[in-house]
Amino acid sequence: LPGRGLWLTARRDIVAAAVGKRLFARAAKAPVVVETGLEDRIEALLAQRCAELLGLARRSGLAQAGFVKVKAALAKGEVAVLVEATDGAADGRAKLGVPAPGVAVVACLTASELGAAFGREHAVHVALRPGRLSDVFLAEARRLAGFRGGAKVDVSER
Repeated sequence: LPGRGLWLTARRDIVAAAVGKRLFARAAKAPVVVETGLEDRIEALLAQRCAELLGLARRSGLAQAGFVKVKAALAKGEVAVLVEATDGAADGRAKLGVPAPGVAVVACLTASELGAAFGREHAVHVALRPGRLSDVFLAEARRLAGFRGGAKVDVSER
């Protein structure tokens, strides 16, 4: 995770173990005060970063939200990353079918978090076109998935 020279793998259990064993102070070779709930704060900041990246992609025309638009983009082969809300209905997510090979499927944000990135109350399906922004989003989504149980980031290989 980004910081001031103390690096950890982006997983909740690893951060909790580092806090519990006082590894930050050992690595810094100085007294370090770690705030209570560091894992929750990191998770919230990673979720915020992912939502901000989706908002940037939306404003640049690289992201679309909504079942019909996402399904059309998938049919045209214009999707690099398919983002599904973690709290969306399983049958709703299954309606899109299996994405083409190489399409990453991300499920680490809630419908309200996805919706906020698009100026809506909620969104269940989001498609990102190929490009640097989708690569950066995918990297940040992998970090977030390490903090959220049940979250997934997979690449379709069919």
